[in-house]
Amino acid sequence: MPEIFRFFGYSFFFYSREHEPIHVHVEGKDGYAIFDLVDNAFVLREKANIKASDFRKIKFVIDENTDIIIKRWNEHFNK
Repeated sequence: MPEIFRFFGYSFFFYSREHEPIHVHVEGKDGYAIFDLVDNAFVLREKANIKASDFRKIKFVIDENTDIIIKRWNEHFNK
């Protein structure tokens, strides 16, 4: 499970045996979210038990690091 980075107590990662589209999982002690890449931006697919204030921070991190997430995915899956 390659971790891309960790912020605010949340781990941003993908699993080693993933599927398209490019997406990122976010997990913390209280909840999780999954974001899919759609037209060069990550959009929420699923979310559970994440406070609104934490969600805003998570979305900001993903938006600011979209290029890094895509690069790490492509490196891992040799694309």
